[in-house]
Amino acid sequence: MRLVSSALAVGLLTLTLSACEGGGDPVNQALRDASAENHAATVQEGVVSAPAHAGDNHAAPAGDQAFAASEAAMHTSMAAASGATVDEAYIAKMIEHHRGAVAMADVALAQSRDPEIRRMAQTVKDAQTREIAEMRAWRPSTPPTP
Repeated sequence: MRLVSSALAVGLLTLTLSACEGGGDPVNQALRDASAENHAATVQEGVVSAPAHAGDNHAAPAGDQAFAASEAAMHTSMAAASGATVDEAYIAKMIEHHRGAVAMADVALAQSRDPEIRRMAQTVKDAQTREIAEMRAWRPSTPPTP
């Protein structure tokens, strides 16, 4: 009986995988499709679209308004961060990105009463603070001398 159920399982798996284009994993394909649809919906002619209430804090839900200042500061700081090399620019921009995450965690810690949200916000703040220190300590490696 075990041999029959194993053969049946293998057959069903083969049938499921062959039903997908190229024999890929149907779950991964569905995730790729959804990601492509989401990306297409948010990007138009190379510009990421903003929410309908962007720039109008009176129309934004209270939850969004709580994060508006930290989001704006993060995006401005990331855009201004630069480096002479891809490595240096990456570090500069990621430091600002992480600083934004810390600022958002601070908002959640100050305003949320949900213990699980507060736990997650503190975890994010601790991890991002450590990573900022690690990135600030990074120094470009010097190319080997001939």
